Amino acid sequence: MDSNTKIAVIGGGSWATAIVKMLSENHDNISWWMRNQDTIDHIKEYGNNPNYISAAELFPSKLTISNNINKIVEGADCIILAVPSAFIRTTLKQLEKPIKSKFVVSAIKGIVAEKNRIIGEYLHNKYEIPFQNIGVLTGPCHAEEVALERLSYLTVACEDMDKAQWFADQISCRYIKTNVSEDIFGTEISAVLKNVIAIASGICHSLGYGDNFQSVLASNAIREIKRFVDGVHPIERDIKESAYLGDLLVTMYSQFSRNRTFGNMVGKGYSVKSAQLEMNMVAEGYYAVKCIKELNEEYKIDMPITDAVYNILYQRISPVMEMRILADKLN
Repeated sequence: MDSNTKIAVIGGGSWATAIVKMLSENHDNISWWMRNQDTIDHIKEYGNNPNYISAAELFPSKLTISNNINKIVEGADCIILAVPSAFIRTTLKQLEKPIKSKFVVSAIKGIVAEKNRIIGEYLHNKYEIPFQNIGVLTGPCHAEEVALERLSYLTVACEDMDKAQWFADQISCRYIKTNVSEDIFGTEISAVLKNVIAIASGICHSLGYGDNFQSVLASNAIREIKRFVDGVHPIERDIKESAYLGDLLVTMYSQFSRNRTFGNMVGKGYSVKSAQLEMNMVAEGYYAVKCIKELNEEYKIDMPITDAVYNILYQRISPVMEMRILADKLN
């Protein structure tokens, strides 16, 4: 892969918009698929996405935008998936063009619910894409801060380190620094779990738990993540690296965290449905916690925070009661 490699972005939300902005710093021809034609027309005329991080300056002259996914994918060598995990199957169902020979990068922080598989594993099994051609883009980074051009760090994981480094070079710019990793399973699972933990953090905040408690929650959370990723994919990894610990912390604490916001609303008494409607954005942790819970029936790993979030969201146990029980389990 080289500087002439053609790149396509699939998705119209915050992360897709942020990725297009990053790529625009180094590329003059980016293909972009999104569903809504009105949004496409607005971007072409005004140079910003009216629905997501509208502060992000885009450059229509550098973009080929279409709601025809086959047109966008056909000419691309590298495809970046940036749609919510709940919609990945319906989005890719429209594909008529094969993608198994392309380099596919997942910027999705979720699990394919029907299969309980991380995105990389789903792509490998469903589309016969070799793991060497699958990349994972993870944080710690919020799309909103990319729009503001605040210094941010991203990790690119791939079994083929040359491809990981190539993609890292494509998104690196004056406000984006990058790291590379071989751990596609660990970074992706950690990115899923940190959304679940962020929901717990939001619930606790709304119930009046303070910073002292949140620090203990974070300490227990990174150990919980380590137990799970080591159990599912046991390789040598440093859980203190930014892709794991850093991503967890920013998702737990940031004002931009959708999962923390969602948890905050649930803790205040919103139903899941009303919280989702008011946010008008997908909180990946809501779907992920059910998948993790089902996956853990096989591994039987101690996951008290995940269990607490699942009990609140799916068993409808009182957040006050569940968090009181969780507090007695933390150390």
